[in-house]
Amino acid sequence: MNAPDLHPLGLVFGLSNEEYHAGPGVSKSQLDQIAESPATYMWAKHAPVDEEKLKAFDMGSATHCRILEPDEFKDRFIIAPEFNRRTTAGKADEAEFLANCSQTGKTVISAEDGRKLELMRDSVFAHPDARWLLEQAGHSEASFYWIDQETGELCRIRPDRHLTEHPIIIDVKTVADMGRFEQHVEEFRYHVQDAMYSEGFHRVTGEWPDFVFIAVSTSISCGRYSVRVRPLTDDWKEAGKDLFRRDLNRFHECRINDDWHDFKPLLRPAWAARKAA
Repeated sequence: MNAPDLHPLGLVFGLSNEEYHAGPGVSKSQLDQIAESPATYMWAKHAPVDEEKLKAFDMGSATHCRILEPDEFKDRFIIAPEFNRRTTAGKADEAEFLANCSQTGKTVISAEDGRKLELMRDSVFAHPDARWLLEQAGHSEASFYWIDQETGELCRIRPDRHLTEHPIIIDVKTVADMGRFEQHVEEFRYHVQDAMYSEGFHRVTGEWPDFVFIAVSTSISCGRYSVRVRPLTDDWKEAGKDLFRRDLNRFHECRINDDWHDFKPLLRPAWAARKAA
């Protein structure tokens, strides 16, 4: 069984994001790696991380924090004032500001990105369904752990938010183009996330949840940042369940056999074949 004897099962509060990702159990992102190749999973575990890149501003992370954990935002991010980079004094002021910020460990957000972030946050709360979901009693970034009954593997999920008075999981997504959100579901396997998170919620609480995406655009449409609140259709959910089970079973087989090799062939693209013809 891939579960340390002393590891807590069920709903766990208080884990930092770093502790969660460094801890035991298989996650949805790891199953994404398995789906690409078991070797990719092992590579991700052992490849060096460019720590400097992790400090770079990410609109998705900032949006999640601003919407879901507003009380923690000031502890993780700093919104810079406006600097006049056209002047020597402005450049010097910015350099001094950034040097001082580097000692805090916080991520610096430019004044323009900070302005955009507030508009995106207000856009989400302007949507009646999103506002209702986010104002209900619940917990953000809690961790769920359970033992899969079929494989005996320790599994883990960390929903953006789950409600305490309704069996609902909320996942906030930032999208560059709202018109492509359906493609993102397939491309980033959001239907697998729906399946795994719903399974974990059920195993821990005994209830099957409604899984709802709150999508907010990072680009302007008619002067506004679009917001959509969408569950997936039943056929998409069923496809996600099949992929979740397939990938978890494959992870289990690789771990039991200690065989992570997978020389997956590089497929010739259809456009190349048509060009040759």
